[in-house]
Amino acid sequence: MILMNDIIREGHPTLRLKAKEVSFPLSNEDRQLCDDLLEYVVNSQDDKLGEKYGLRSGIGLAAPQVNASKRIFALHIPDGENLLENFIAINPKIISHSVEKTYIETGEGCLSVDREVPGYVPRYARITVKALDKEGNVIKKRLKGLPAIAFQHELDHLNGIMFYDHIDENAPYKDIPGATAFDRE
Repeated sequence: MILMNDIIREGHPTLRLKAKEVSFPLSNEDRQLCDDLLEYVVNSQDDKLGEKYGLRSGIGLAAPQVNASKRIFALHIPDGENLLENFIAINPKIISHSVEKTYIETGEGCLSVDREVPGYVPRYARITVKALDKEGNVIKKRLKGLPAIAFQHELDHLNGIMFYDHIDENAPYKDIPGATAFDRE
């Protein structure tokens, strides 16, 4: 089980590397990594488990964040009674995106960043993505809203990019032309 101590923090060199493609069939180690990443995001959103194990809540976790420079991440995005997204993405890619941008009005956070970083992070409002599951089957999805934002955040981790790299430090809340704010509430 991944705990907060297993998640590396900003400044660690692995977070700035471009992660390596994963080959199939998956090794037992890579299968376990997939399961562990998904287990963390699911458990971190459970109040009792989060408190018991000291987990910070997160909707996504990428392999580089646990010091494994591999192109794997997990998303678990509940929405009230529904589950918007719950999947492991291996060797993920954005194959098309909208011209329209979006951003989370309250800003983005990250399990590898222990501080508030104010500012808007521009993201594509809608994306079509392709990835592989643990068996090597192709997953193709169209995402919008929070799932699209989270996918792009985690994909950035695989490319050595931190969310705050997208924020204009001279004007963190400047208007993003053609963008619509996404309200997480």
